[in-house]
Amino acid sequence: MHLKDKYGVVRQRSETICAPLKTEDYVVQPVVDVSPPKWHLGHTTWFFETFLLKPNVPDYTEFDADYNFVFNSYYESVGARVIRTNRGNLSRPAVEDIMRYREYVDKAMLHLLEHELPANLQALVVLGLNHEEQHQELLLTDIKYILGHNPLFPAYDKQRKPAAAPVHDGPEWLEMPEGMYSIGYEGEGFCFDNEQQRHKVFLQQYRISTDLVTNAEYLDFMAAGGYTDFRYWHAEGWDWVKQQQVNAPLYWHEVDGRWMYYTWQGLQPVDGDAPVCHISYYEATAYAAWKGKRLPTEFEWEAAAPQLQWGTRWEWTESAYLPYPGFTKAPGAIGEYNGKFMVSQMVLRGGSEVTPPDHSRITYRNFFHPNLRWQFTGIRLAQ
Repeated sequence: MHLKDKYGVVRQRSETICAPLKTEDYVVQPVVDVSPPKWHLGHTTWFFETFLLKPNVPDYTEFDADYNFVFNSYYESVGARVIRTNRGNLSRPAVEDIMRYREYVDKAMLHLLEHELPANLQALVVLGLNHEEQHQELLLTDIKYILGHNPLFPAYDKQRKPAAAPVHDGPEWLEMPEGMYSIGYEGEGFCFDNEQQRHKVFLQQYRISTDLVTNAEYLDFMAAGGYTDFRYWHAEGWDWVKQQQVNAPLYWHEVDGRWMYYTWQGLQPVDGDAPVCHISYYEATAYAAWKGKRLPTEFEWEAAAPQLQWGTRWEWTESAYLPYPGFTKAPGAIGEYNGKFMVSQMVLRGGSEVTPPDHSRITYRNFFHPNLRWQFTGIRLAQ
């Protein structure tokens, strides 16, 4: 697909995701980790204006000078910005203003893309599109949190079905031999800088589950007192359970003795066959300990992934988010994209039911703090 066509497809998808929303839904920020949908729409537009149009189009006129302050996310080198906790206070600019902003920037970008761009600018456009695809996943994740914490549990889209559990007839465990394995991205296509450099790792013999943990299996953990037995938890995780009074995955509610959970269709009975979702790293490791197993490392996951069915849930690994050998940050603001977050976070691998098409790959390294569970996260066991 030509870059101009790809640009149009990706940009339209963001607005399609927001189509079922009411105007009031665009502004809500229930917690710091959730951004209002209209902020995502503005921020992804700001990326193209800031990094492509303003530096490279001589006669370009900035849409609104205040938008750099409003829609800059974390780029220290680009200037001051609204602190993350205040994004929900932005009643202005209005949704209609942001839609005009998108139209204005898209018109300029499509004109720019009519011409053959040098390789460095083409790469920057591709990065911007992948950046927007990341925000499309966050859009759906944040929308679910916004509606799932509305006391009325309104449906997002009654026609949207949750991901079904993968079905296969193979063995329960995949045996992986001891040996040297190559890890990291290799090829001519796009990857994020944290997937480089490709390198060798030595892995001991291990086994990895061919299935994700299901809701029914996780209910067994809950019924066995998993949330009340400190033996299964890291000390930090046990503190989290007690302080937050956690007794079930996010969006689960016990109603008249029956477990229900919030879905795209509203509040529904928990589907026992579906892969458990919205689980923190703390919960994933506690469940694994209860089963007498563990989580795979990100290297074990990547080595086994070609023989696994993956992409339904982001899968927690036992690996801290750290740079690969030889990792270097790009100069300027683009170098702030991943490297500065390589501390106090855990790696997730795979993808989820809300990951955009063609945005998943075996080497993709997602990362979150261990207490977070608003993403579509699940569990795969290893031993």
